[in-house]
Amino acid sequence: MPPHDPTPSTGPTDPALVGFDVDLTAHEVLRRAHVLDALGDDWDPVEVLRGEEAAYDLLYSGLDAEQQRVHDRLVAAGVLSPRGGGRAAA
Repeated sequence: MPPHDPTPSTGPTDPALVGFDVDLTAHEVLRRAHVLDALGDDWDPVEVLRGEEAAYDLLYSGLDAEQQRVHDRLVAAGVLSPRGGGRAAA
């Protein structure tokens, strides 16, 4: 399938095909407003990030040697993000 070309063609066209464009900008703004409304006024994204970091540290804490080796390989392959010195939390 060729990429969408917004420039109209000047040659003969297939009368069975009709151009159809939808601008979702207004819908996206409304969706974002609903998400922020659902989160509420007390939502603190910095605190949420700190909680996620703490959970990540806990998840990868206390790994044995084999688990640490697998973790290091996943980080090297780009599957997991590197953290600290590239080692899982102790």
